[in-house]
Amino acid sequence: MRTIFDDDVRGQIIGRLNKLTAENQPLWGKMSPAQMVKHNRLWEEMIHENKLFSRPLIGRLIGPLILKKVLRTPEFRKNSPTIPEMLVTDVDVDLNEERGQLIALLNSYPKYHWPDNSFIHPFFGKMTREQIGKMAYLHLDHHLKQFGV
Repeated sequence: MRTIFDDDVRGQIIGRLNKLTAENQPLWGKMSPAQMVKHNRLWEEMIHENKLFSRPLIGRLIGPLILKKVLRTPEFRKNSPTIPEMLVTDVDVDLNEERGQLIALLNSYPKYHWPDNSFIHPFFGKMTREQIGKMAYLHLDHHLKQFGV
């Protein structure tokens, strides 16, 4: 499984991000390219800043089991749910500004310092560094594929 902690993998993701334009159309979903990049920036901030969000009961009950299943699959399923804090509905999002912020977050992975199980995903729960690296890759790859890049 690919991981965002791998320099080559991260470089490929950033290269794909740089190919994204405002004209790219989603192959599924409702977000614009700028909204998708902002969504990913918010997701990455959650990881890097160790932000806590309320966890639904279903996530507390089965989140760790679902995490194991997700990390064994090659890609996310389309139209997967997200928490309200990660939904981007504003239409005046600056693609280039968001892309720059997202790339800066991605480039900070070599300095990622949180100990295993200190990050708590809103659905999956506590995650190790290895799980975070795989999940971050899967999440970014999923959304870049959503826009054909």
